[in-house]
Amino acid sequence: KQWSVHFWLQSKGPDTALPFYPPDSTLAYALPEFGVSMPFRPTDFTQVNHQINRVLVERALRLLDVQSTDRVADLFCGLGNFTLPLATRAAEVVGIEGSPALTERSLQNARANGLDKKTIFYNRNLFECSVQDLRLLGRFDRMLIDPPREGAMDVCQAIAELAREDPAASPKRIVYVSCNPA
Repeated sequence: KQWSVHFWLQSKGPDTALPFYPPDSTLAYALPEFGVSMPFRPTDFTQVNHQINRVLVERALRLLDVQSTDRVADLFCGLGNFTLPLATRAAEVVGIEGSPALTERSLQNARANGLDKKTIFYNRNLFECSVQDLRLLGRFDRMLIDPPREGAMDVCQAIAELAREDPAASPKRIVYVSCNPA
């Protein structure tokens, strides 16, 4: 209690993780620059260093240079780590995630932060992405791509093909966040 340590137990798979102490434990991290709080479960992926995460989000958004009229895509959106801060600046943000549980959690986080009217979430496998898939999502002014370690080759190839076929339909700016630059 002195150190505010929370214990959760997981008896089987990820869905069995439940708070043990305190029994009403809730986990969340904050992105104060954007006025956002991000509830999460211990089995969800989060950046382990919250201070670095704050710098990462601020830097990525600065590089993306989002305008208030922009429609932005956040590919591999997870819990909404970038989606919700983007929604504080853009007209609309579309978060796309392959995990149904994380897609649902993103929507819950958007609602909890009052950003659900500026966000849309889709559950899609971005490891199998074509130019037609991108076209179905509509035109984006900006894109943020934050894939897992294995990268986003299909997404990048689809964006390149879109730019070759119809330069006006491709985003003006793309920021790719990676823990594996190779």
